Amino acid sequence: MTETQGPAHKKDMTRRRVILAGGAVVAAAGVGTGFVATASADEETKSSGSKPGKGEVCYRLTSETTEGPYYIDADKIRKDITEDREGIPMTLRLKVIDSGTCKPLKRAAVDIWHCDALGIYSGYESMSQGGGPGGGGTPPSGTPTDAPTDIPTDAPTGQPTGAPPSGGPGGGGGHSEPTDDERYLRGTQLTDQHGYVEFKTVFPGWYQGRAVHIHTKVHVGGKMTDAGYEGGHTCHTGQFFFAESAVLDSAKVEPYSTSTTPRTTLTEDTIYDQSGVTGGLLKLSYRKGRMARGVTGSITMGVDPDETHDGTDL
Repeated sequence: MTETQGPAHKKDMTRRRVILAGGAVVAAAGVGTGFVATASADEETKSSGSKPGKGEVCYRLTSETTEGPYYIDADKIRKDITEDREGIPMTLRLKVIDSGTCKPLKRAAVDIWHCDALGIYSGYESMSQGGGPGGGGTPPSGTPTDAPTDIPTDAPTGQPTGAPPSGGPGGGGGHSEPTDDERYLRGTQLTDQHGYVEFKTVFPGWYQGRAVHIHTKVHVGGKMTDAGYEGGHTCHTGQFFFAESAVLDSAKVEPYSTSTTPRTTLTEDTIYDQSGVTGGLLKLSYRKGRMARGVTGSITMGVDPDETHDGTDL
């Protein structure tokens, strides 16, 4: 994708906001009796002269993060990115707004990519498997497939692993060239007139050095071609994160329960900035005790379409 610099003028930083995630995105049925709903609890309303939609409140810009070494250009235009990957079905509902006006961004290209249930990235299978530093946690031969019985309900599993190795999956270290032709759990869509996109995927697993996460980019000013989305520039590079309680619930379900890879918790992660929704924390909804049937995740991203943030300099 060709990157071009946006307009030179900058908007007043005091006017940059992001809308509270979830209110208009997740169906009300997702938070009723028998459901588990996770969300940030540290948001504070800020006064502004904008007029957001009903039930929405304006906040600051969504955090920029590193691209990581495993990005592949936006050439898979599709809603369902699952392909043949096993795991907990997940619907990811995203809304993209202009952080200066709180208005939806129409026809912005949104990329997402993430590892599978055992920590493997498509396009980089040989680099992300094995469970060593930066590895993916492929279970060794003979690993039991039944869910463990000693997973605590109020504490993370595994041992803290600290900062990921340089160049490790999802961290910094510069871009790596793909090593295979697989492209599962990667996709791009254009936002509709209300700024929405929806992806069908699976709940991500974990690998050494990082908390569970999904990568994202937002591109503006380009166009769809037969080869994918081309031109314009990248105005946002970020990552979505998952509440610890949801990750612990996923660890009881196959194939996540077969992973022997030590897990980094959300509070130990070196990329997540602990700021809740503005840091990329998803609102999650699923039926208690039946997470294997599916999860819905949602968030609203506040981005500055005039800026360029490709995530390679962080």
